[in-house]
Amino acid sequence: MDKLILTAAICGAEVTKEQNPAVPYTIDEIVREAKSAYDAGAAVIHVHVREDDGTPTQSKARFKEALDAIYKVIPDVIIIPSTGGAVGMTAEERLQPTELMPEMATLDCGTCNFGDDVFENTIPMMRAFGKRMIENKIKPEYECFEMGHLDTILRLAQRGEVPGDPMQFNFVLGVFGCTPATADNLAWLVKNIPAGSTWTATGIGRHEFPLAAAAIGMGGHVRVGFEDNLYLSKGVLAKSNGELVAKAARIAHELGREIANPAEARQILSLAPRH
Repeated sequence: MDKLILTAAICGAEVTKEQNPAVPYTIDEIVREAKSAYDAGAAVIHVHVREDDGTPTQSKARFKEALDAIYKVIPDVIIIPSTGGAVGMTAEERLQPTELMPEMATLDCGTCNFGDDVFENTIPMMRAFGKRMIENKIKPEYECFEMGHLDTILRLAQRGEVPGDPMQFNFVLGVFGCTPATADNLAWLVKNIPAGSTWTATGIGRHEFPLAAAAIGMGGHVRVGFEDNLYLSKGVLAKSNGELVAKAARIAHELGREIANPAEARQILSLAPRH
């Protein structure tokens, strides 16, 4: 069984300081939260960016500022910028961080209900995102919120319209309106990915740690962080992303999984070493 890659989704686009004062908006706050997660064992940082007032943005300049600042403090970490942005953003707006040539970026695998909103990812949009990532040599992390999303992205990969093997999936379960966060649903998804693929599980809200435990036991990888869940336990707000990562690491320790450092995570994800 591979060592466990821990990813921290440190801020997202929707959560606010009103919900948890530790949610980062500014570049300094984003760096603080990335470092706290890294120090607790995260090899991967998933990044959205905000304006200083918390407004979500996909600005290329803002992403560059954030990525440069994170790398200055933790130069070996893997950063996965979001191309999901926030609900309602255009495809071109969402694609801006791919112009920075990151080693990885997210690619959302289908339209879905997202609470009261609709998160639009049409097949033509996915082709456009795949084309950009092929051209810029970016490895996607395929974000699947629904079970049907997996079949959709596999068909596009078979046609060469999005990057193919080896593929990395993130199964985001428990969003209201999407596939529930159950071990059975996770097992079905994992069973149907191509041989040689890697996968991460993300449980939303109260499902974060139960799904993490299932994924750890199944040999997959785990994402936690403020984007997905603001609480360390019922009624107890997490003081940092690092607290959430540390809890996932403790679960892994109890289940006998070692934690991957960034160099080991790069090998597992088939990424080039970072110099």
